[in-house]
Amino acid sequence: MFNFLKKIFGMTDNINLTELIANGALLVDVRRPDEFAEGNAPGSINIQHDTIQNHVKKLKDATQIIVFCRSGARAGFAKSTLEGLGFTNVTNGGTWQDVLAYVKA
Repeated sequence: MFNFLKKIFGMTDNINLTELIANGALLVDVRRPDEFAEGNAPGSINIQHDTIQNHVKKLKDATQIIVFCRSGARAGFAKSTLEGLGFTNVTNGGTWQDVLAYVKA
C-alpha cells in the first residue's frame, strides 16, 4: 500500500540529493512559470510538469535529473512521465525549498 501511495503522491527520494547535486544533476523545477518566477533553486530550469514530454531533447544528455515542485506531487508525475519515456536517472527531489537547502548546503 505504501508503494502505491508513494507513486501516486510523489513522495520524495531525496536521500541522495546531496551526492546527486554535487555530481552535477540537472535540476528541473516542474511548477508553472509564474511559481518559478516567485522563487527557485539556483541553477534550476523550469519545465512545467504537464509539458515535460515535449522537452526530452533538453533532458536526454543529463547524467542525473532531479525533478521538484511545490509539494512533490507534480514532481512525482514528471518522474513517472520521464520513466515512461525510458529515463532511468530521475529522482523526485520533493519541494523546491528542499532542493534549495541542498544546493545551498
